[in-house]
Amino acid sequence: MIRVMSYRLHPVEHDPGESLGDILKRYVKPGRVCERTPSGRIRCHSCAIRCSIPEGKSGYCRVRFVKDGELYVPWGYVAGLQVDPIEKKPFYHVFPGTDALSFGMLGCDLHCSFCQNFVTSQALRDPVAGVLPLEASPEELIQIALDSGSRTVVSTYNEPLITSEWSHDIFELAKREGLYTGYVSNGNVTEQVLDYLRPVLDFYKVDLKAFRDESYKKLGTRLERVLAGIQLLKEKKFWVEIVTLIIPGFNDSEDELRDMARFLVDVDPNIPWHVTAFHPDYKMTDRSWTPVETLLKACQIGKEEGLRYIYAGNAPGQVGRWENTYCHRCGTLLIKRYGFKILDKAIEHPGRCPECKTTIPGHWFSKK
Repeated sequence: MIRVMSYRLHPVEHDPGESLGDILKRYVKPGRVCERTPSGRIRCHSCAIRCSIPEGKSGYCRVRFVKDGELYVPWGYVAGLQVDPIEKKPFYHVFPGTDALSFGMLGCDLHCSFCQNFVTSQALRDPVAGVLPLEASPEELIQIALDSGSRTVVSTYNEPLITSEWSHDIFELAKREGLYTGYVSNGNVTEQVLDYLRPVLDFYKVDLKAFRDESYKKLGTRLERVLAGIQLLKEKKFWVEIVTLIIPGFNDSEDELRDMARFLVDVDPNIPWHVTAFHPDYKMTDRSWTPVETLLKACQIGKEEGLRYIYAGNAPGQVGRWENTYCHRCGTLLIKRYGFKILDKAIEHPGRCPECKTTIPGHWFSKK
């Protein structure tokens, strides 16, 4: 995953035979998104599981832990680092054609059997996962972003909510340099963590993984938490895009897809909805890629329910118009795409349709 040019980052220090868990306990700082309960435990508010953590124990994510009465959280390393097109996140209504510096740490508050980043997300939970990270500072990462010409800095590859203190410190520096910031997240948020992040975080992509509570229970949370999180993100005026990885036999029924679309329309019909193709990975290798026909069906359902911006992903060149952005009022082609590539761009500054002058929701032109 660390495929950018050499930036003089070094592997974390460790002794031969030292466990990854022991290594990571040295790369921490006191947490800020938490409170002490009357019982003396620490209540963590980084995600909606809200672990009540006793002395000497970790939360469900395995990377936030209490020692000597204080919550310690990940800080000072990256386990994934790459310069990507912003479309790969995917953000389609955020500075199309620009690059984002993507970074990630280790750990997650969920345990999805189909996770495509399981090597980083399931570290400390699954012995097949985990990589030796690289030492890094916020200053080094922002310099990498500037040197690479990235317009946005994005926390991804693992669940960013559980490493929000690290992201916050990086994003503070990013904002001083005129950069924009984003999260690629499961949306299992709390109001406390969003209030902490809001001054330094611009864009938020949520994986809406299903629309049945029994499905979310298998992943480690509740559907209502994620739906409430999406509503909260919009109320706090983050730019939000939604992704649903459509998995055969898991969340691909017409009824479930229609329920998702109806919910999103009720929140905001301008929310971009990305329906993307599944491929066999991690512990879910018992089914094949999502058929293109299923992606097209999902797009049509979204349109019928009133969503204005629907995109089909992971099938470049196979889904026709559903890779592109069109004006929701007059239908003018604004952004033509092939996969993550921008082939043509007609949107006018600061973000208008060139034909009917309708304002297109999103962030199309940065100030820098």
